[in-house]
Amino acid sequence: MEKIVYLLWRAPKSSQEEFSLGLRTSVADKLIALGARGLQVNVPDKAVESASNLRQVNNPPPFDGFLSLWVDSAIEKLRRPFDDVIEAAVARVAAYLVTESQPIRNTRYPSIFGERTAGFSQLALLKRLPGLAPDAWLDIWHNHHTQVAIDTQDTFLYVQNVVVRSLTDAAPAYDAIVEECFPAAAMTDPYAFFNAVGDEGKFQHNVGAMMESCRRFIDLEKIDVIPSSQYIMKTPAT
Repeated sequence: MEKIVYLLWRAPKSSQEEFSLGLRTSVADKLIALGARGLQVNVPDKAVESASNLRQVNNPPPFDGFLSLWVDSAIEKLRRPFDDVIEAAVARVAAYLVTESQPIRNTRYPSIFGERTAGFSQLALLKRLPGLAPDAWLDIWHNHHTQVAIDTQDTFLYVQNVVVRSLTDAAPAYDAIVEECFPAAAMTDPYAFFNAVGDEGKFQHNVGAMMESCRRFIDLEKIDVIPSSQYIMKTPAT
């Protein structure tokens, strides 16, 4: 089984809410009917408007939808029916084959199929720090930074997607795609985000440790960060 991440852009005539609804209904239904082994939809909808200060866009235009699809094979011929459904519903798509690691599974706020997951999902699209070899980059991220991120933030889901290759022409070049879910309070309260409510010393320590660790392996001038609502349509285990 393989995981594909799709970045999606809507047509100008379609509102964000209409686009988001379509991804979660007609598009999701068709993909599941085709045999998707798992499906997740993320959208930057009205529910996360209060998190707008967390957005970072260094590779415009920002995407309007994010779709995770698990299939038996990402070989182009076998993937084509899924791609056709997605492409028919969007103005632009960029697809990536990824390997997935979940250092934190969501056990705090279990998702209900088709319903919005509690809190919000922060999507971060990363590029490797210039001059850092791929093996060294992955070692820093997985074997050092992972624990720093866990220790300094109030995340209840942490997914690390390493980009294996792009599957569409002209897809923006990213090395990794991160999914982190936070409680709703973290949309507007940095102390909640950094798991330090009521503790200034802990807050300063956590912010400093997190930023120091990020600077070791991420090109912070090229990062894109988009708060989103997460919808689990089908888990890859079923």
